Amino acid sequence: MKKETNTISRRKFLAASGGISFLVTAGTLFPGFISLEEEKETEKRLENQLSAWVHLNADGKIIILNPSAEMGQGSMTALAVLIAEEMDADWSDVLIEDSPADASIYGLSWGGQIGGNGARMLTVGSRTVRGYYTGLRKAGAQVRRVLLDNVAEKWGVPMAELTTEPSVVVHAKSGRRITYGEIAAFAKVPDSAPEISDSELKKPEKFRLIGTQMHRYDIPEKTNGKAQYALDVILPNMAYGVISRSPAHGAKPTLVNESDIKSQNGVLDVVILDHGVGIITETIGQALKLKKELKIEWSKGNLSESHTSVTAYEDYKKIATGDYSAKRVITSEGDVKKAEKDAAKTYEIDYKNDYAYHAQMEPLNAVVTVAKDGKSAEAWVGSQGQAGAKSAVAQVLGLKDDQVTFHSCYLGGGFGRRSMDDYVEEATHLANAVKGRPVKLIWTREDDLQYGAFRPMSLQRMRASVNRSGQITGWEHYIVGTGGGLLGSGAEIPFYTIPNQQIEVRAVDHGIRTKHWRSVGHGPNKFAIEAFIDEIARDQKKDPYEYRRQLMKDSPRALKVLEVAAEMANWGEKIHEGRARGIAFAERSGSLSAGVVEISLNRQSGEIKVHHIWASLDGGIVVQPDNAVAQMEGAILFGLSSVLKESITFKNGVVQQSNFHDYPLLRMSEVPETLEVKIIPSTEAPARIGEAGLPVVGGAIANAFLALTGKTLRHMPFTPEKVKATLG
Repeated sequence: MKKETNTISRRKFLAASGGISFLVTAGTLFPGFISLEEEKETEKRLENQLSAWVHLNADGKIIILNPSAEMGQGSMTALAVLIAEEMDADWSDVLIEDSPADASIYGLSWGGQIGGNGARMLTVGSRTVRGYYTGLRKAGAQVRRVLLDNVAEKWGVPMAELTTEPSVVVHAKSGRRITYGEIAAFAKVPDSAPEISDSELKKPEKFRLIGTQMHRYDIPEKTNGKAQYALDVILPNMAYGVISRSPAHGAKPTLVNESDIKSQNGVLDVVILDHGVGIITETIGQALKLKKELKIEWSKGNLSESHTSVTAYEDYKKIATGDYSAKRVITSEGDVKKAEKDAAKTYEIDYKNDYAYHAQMEPLNAVVTVAKDGKSAEAWVGSQGQAGAKSAVAQVLGLKDDQVTFHSCYLGGGFGRRSMDDYVEEATHLANAVKGRPVKLIWTREDDLQYGAFRPMSLQRMRASVNRSGQITGWEHYIVGTGGGLLGSGAEIPFYTIPNQQIEVRAVDHGIRTKHWRSVGHGPNKFAIEAFIDEIARDQKKDPYEYRRQLMKDSPRALKVLEVAAEMANWGEKIHEGRARGIAFAERSGSLSAGVVEISLNRQSGEIKVHHIWASLDGGIVVQPDNAVAQMEGAILFGLSSVLKESITFKNGVVQQSNFHDYPLLRMSEVPETLEVKIIPSTEAPARIGEAGLPVVGGAIANAFLALTGKTLRHMPFTPEKVKATLG
């Protein structure tokens, strides 16, 4: 089904024992119900797995399949709510199960199509609810229509006389009522699906489930211990694997003492990979012990060995100056050179941010077993891309995807890191070495830090031209760093009216592993943008909030978000001596957010204390308001930790941090005394919320520090050492 399309391609409803399944297969561009000719082949394909959005049991239970990865963000509940809303299902009847890892049915394309060629099962970028919003509602509406058709035929009444209440069809004229479960016992299979147009979907004012406070489906299992993560999986005769990986990315191993390691009791095999050496043993304890005894010689001459992050910023400054051949232009509007020539004053400031680690709570792990004949495999994985992870297993073994049985597990955090399949591929290589035995691969925290894939470091060269009235007439933003396509997100400023703009990414390849990290480039870029605006406003002797209001004069929706945050904080009121407030605005994937922070400073230790945060959000129609608030709170605290504490550094290509003692995270004692979030009601299409709170944090704290001390913080994270150096 295609988002915002008025018709749905043909479908076929299959009767199932004890109920009805609404089975879906991929059509050409849109998924459709299967035809009669395809039924026999499809039933064979579905023999070992469900492939339905909805299965209605005769006892009234409604099983809805979840295509997203559940990693604490609540999407498995939100997507089921979309179907249940249009089905008019009683939420107490709903059960949610993971869908098969089949992107051709359950995947989502970047264009908003569900299933078909090019679709991917990838829970990233907070795109899940927004992407599935219309398609899954139509799927629910089709189920409801078919139930009504069947009741109308059985009772001999016009369908127009029937209505629904939660899980019940009602005929008001005769007073008859029949439950969905009772309908499942006699429902017939139509030859084609009903067409549902956008106009036939419920209007927001009619929503019964969407926009109400719903209990998240995954929470009970996570509190009573029943939730299964891949790390929880224990199988008969299971072996354990660990890997010693290259200290500098790109180095290849030569194991000097392979025969000594293999000869020890309990060692099942040693596997040499391009980037490391794996050990498979009977126990995890033995594997970790022997890992320390590996004598590995690593190849030299890799690109990453030339990279030392502390000194790289000097090179970045040179790249930011003048022209650069390897540049990608994000925005080019007007004439920034003329604006500079005509300016009353120009500003040029560099902002920096270090590499950052995902720090997901659950270290990477996977369980894979390969059949003794090598012709099939089974995997238990917590992945942000289930279908991709399944394919990764198949590709390592030279199998087809349908030869792999894949079990989706809960994720103990992802933040982009679990959208990679490297740990799944590793587990498959190890399992293939001991065919017939399941192998659980476990990364330690040290493994994850040493061989991580990080948010890129970057330098933001900001330039602005200001006229005699203090208005910004020219804007230049040059982003220099590693990570290529990860650098530019959040650099655009469509909600600020500035006539002349030039925004570019100037990428450098250091041979370092980088990856999408919560809000990707929005954190660094919005920090630079918002801190730069405050520095200009202060120099122009203007209130930073009022200065932004003027910049937003042509963006009323964004202005409203800014104003609500300021109102929440009573911006401009007198506050405690020794404290100051900063404000910032950000946009991430359609969500508009603003935040105000109140801080104090221990000048002796250099520690910044954030006492209060007020944040507002316009995320369009919000499916789960309570969860949206939780997402904002989580993103803000995630951002607060990264802004104040988190830094990965490289020396000659080797990560210098090893665990949380030298990569500190925000502790419970350091969270703000209050954190208030206000969701602004909207009838716009749902936007992406999961990352929306993070980008405002860096700028708001830097701006509060500027207001408190008159000094500028321009290099994230704002560690005590950097703060004391700034204070002099």
